[in-house]
Amino acid sequence: MYIAISILIFIICILLVLIVLVQNSKGGGLASNFSSSNQFMGVRKTADFLEKATWSLAIALLVLSLASIFVIPRADKNTTVDTELREQVENNKPVDYTPAPTQNQPNQPNQ
Repeated sequence: MYIAISILIFIICILLVLIVLVQNSKGGGLASNFSSSNQFMGVRKTADFLEKATWSLAIALLVLSLASIFVIPRADKNTTVDTELREQVENNKPVDYTPAPTQNQPNQPNQ
């Protein structure tokens, strides 16, 4: 479910970017292409459609983002980082707290 919502969010983001890029900040945009000829949708109707599409996609993006919170996969309580340490403490085994050596340490002289 989470993957499906994530894919829908991605598709909506791409559509939203494309619709915003088609619009012109001064009211021209795609509508200015149809100003000389009478098409099915007039100049004002095209601008109205793009504005409604922008608002619809923005609201859909908000709703899907909020819905993704509820379906996000959660880690089990048994798969935490310190599971091994808890098991060692419960079994009364000695716990080694020394950090693991890193590969970037300077070479130590041979003894």
